Order: sequence, then C-alpha cells, then structure tokens
Amino acid sequence: MSAMSDGDLVSMDYEIFGRVQGVFFRKYTQAEGTKLGLVGWVQNTDAGTVQGQLQGPRIKVQEMQKWLTSSGSPKSKISKAEFKNERTVSKLEHSSFKIVK
Repeated sequence: MSAMSDGDLVSMDYEIFGRVQGVFFRKYTQAEGTKLGLVGWVQNTDAGTVQGQLQGPRIKVQEMQKWLTSSGSPKSKISKAEFKNERTVSKLEHSSFKIVK
C-alpha cells in the first residue's frame, strides 16, 4: 500500500506545448482548475508554451493533468504536456488559481 492517498495535497509544475497561445488557453485553464477546486497559476512563456503550477488533492490534480493533456481550450492544439516536480504539500501555497501576465 502506498504512503500517498488520493486525498493527499500535491503540487506539480506543468508546461504545455502546441498551439496554446492566443486561443484563451490560460482563461480555460484557470476556469477548469477553479472548477476542480485547485489553486495555482498559469502563464504564457516566451517560447510559445503555457506553464504553471497546480496544487490540490491528488485525485483532482490528476483530473486536471488529463484535461491539460487532451482538452485545453476549444481552439488549442496540444502537442505535448510535461509534468514535473510533483511533491506532497501539507497545505496549499496559493489562495486561488491565477493567470500570471
């Protein structure tokens, strides 16, 4: 049996590649994260990707990973999603899901 449960709070960084800028990707990501009860942030990068951090219950973070990998915004074309630096946190480090300019 794993020491981690679905209820554990986790933090994870992500970067999404493809056509993800100029297609309301950040707005949809913020809305989906908020809907799932997650906190964190999302921003465009100079490299044309979208990156950010997710925090919340493991099961909800996993749902968001699926969404970021396959859904995104209606006009986006996701070619690749990378998730890294996953760690368990004792409390959430953000108060909401923000779009960083």
